[in-house]
Amino acid sequence: MKLVNIGFGNAVNADRIVAVVSPEAAPVKRIVQTAKDNGTAVDATCGRKTRSVIICDSRHIILSAIRPESICGKTEDNDKD
Repeated sequence: MKLVNIGFGNAVNADRIVAVVSPEAAPVKRIVQTAKDNGTAVDATCGRKTRSVIICDSRHIILSAIRPESICGKTEDNDKD
């Protein structure tokens, strides 16, 4: 299992990540709201602004305060190991 740091001591299993997207688009905002309503949203921002939304294959949505580019870079670093 490869874990990716998503900030503030939180990590996600890299094998379960389907997409890492910006939260600015309207469809992503709807996905996040639906996940919050269904109880499948995990807020890992520690009160900071949401800068990326991580979509997992389990249909869980993880909110992170780290930019999508940074998270993707960390997953690529893990692939090299």
